[in-house]
Amino acid sequence: MTDLGTRTEPALRRAAPALLGYAAVRALGLLTLALWSAARDKSAYTLLTARWDALWYTRVAELGYGYEVRLPNGDVHSNLAFFPLLPWLERLLHATAPLSYADAGFVVALLASLAAAWGVFAVTDQVYGPRAGVCAVLLWAVLPVGIVQSMAYSESLFTALAAWSLYAVLTGRWVTAGLLASLAGLTRPVGLAVVAAVWATGIAAYLRDRRDRDPSASATDGEEGTASAVRAPSAPHAGPSVRNRSAAGERGAQATGPSRTPAALPDRRALGMALAPLGAAAYVLWVGHRTGKGPFGYLDVQAGWRNGFDGGYAFARFVADKFTSFPSALAGAGLIVGVGLVVWLYVVCARQGQPLPLLVYAGVVTALALCASSYFGSKPRLLMPAFPLLLPLALTLARSRTRRSTAIVTLIAIASALYGAFWLNGSGPP
Repeated sequence: MTDLGTRTEPALRRAAPALLGYAAVRALGLLTLALWSAARDKSAYTLLTARWDALWYTRVAELGYGYEVRLPNGDVHSNLAFFPLLPWLERLLHATAPLSYADAGFVVALLASLAAAWGVFAVTDQVYGPRAGVCAVLLWAVLPVGIVQSMAYSESLFTALAAWSLYAVLTGRWVTAGLLASLAGLTRPVGLAVVAAVWATGIAAYLRDRRDRDPSASATDGEEGTASAVRAPSAPHAGPSVRNRSAAGERGAQATGPSRTPAALPDRRALGMALAPLGAAAYVLWVGHRTGKGPFGYLDVQAGWRNGFDGGYAFARFVADKFTSFPSALAGAGLIVGVGLVVWLYVVCARQGQPLPLLVYAGVVTALALCASSYFGSKPRLLMPAFPLLLPLALTLARSRTRRSTAIVTLIAIASALYGAFWLNGSGPP
């Protein structure tokens, strides 16, 4: 048996409960969608593979870039806004298997969603232990917009690449982290968040190494620096298994953090950091060359979709406008509560001492999602890759009795399946 097989099989067995639970939740969602769609004389498969962004991706896979739609108001929707990794995979599957481009997109989504679930488990297991890892995967599966994980969209693919890149950072595999971050940068614009996580942790490790080499630095400072770059935090209110895993993880971070293992020597760390931004940079520069507008050409493409980053000003106005009448005021209040919950979860993540790469990644994903200047209905979908925000809730579930946590997840899964079916048969993800 190869060394890779020796390492992979125990890891897969460890993740099996999480993956089986994830598959069950997604199967429930797809079954509910099929029944709901049939009752409305619609095709569930079409809703998953041939609507909204899925059409743009399959068009890129089939015909390449260059297609655009000019709207009556003058806006130009160009398919250059869609990053290329998903269409490349769709084209590869179409060329090697008897699948249409839409079929290929669906297969990629299904496989990527399982890889993402495994990555979420691996990260959470590394920090808090396997019980919390299972809970984190199930919470990610039962998100209200969880049905998107089974659509021919790029969210599942991106989350898989991001999660495994973060896991590689946590375990000191810098070159792997950089390669996966580069691929994430070829998948969605928010790949910037993965690059930021790799760079922030790398810089923190570099500063720690400098402090460790400084003879004037105290031994105490050196220990604190080692634990701060990549820390598996303690969970003072968690159950015994979670606490034990957290303590073991912290010792592991101190003993085998990015600067302590052979795979994390400074040159490999530097190489991983250099690799991380290459995917996003290559595509953005290619778009600039293609449009003839230089390095900022991609921003012009996004402007054609009325999309950009304005610090949340447009979203704040959108929410404020909801309070002009009573029925819409309820929606406005719901939006405020939702944003408040996201911010609160991030604060809890920081207070619990999540490792630096998770905090940076979740923070950038959250900021880009909430502060985008358009497509306000898409914000829940854009937040879906920010799985570290779910870890405080996963810890709470992990502390609960198995029967109680199972009942909670089951009820939420049913609600999520019903909402997903209603959503896709209605307005759907824009």
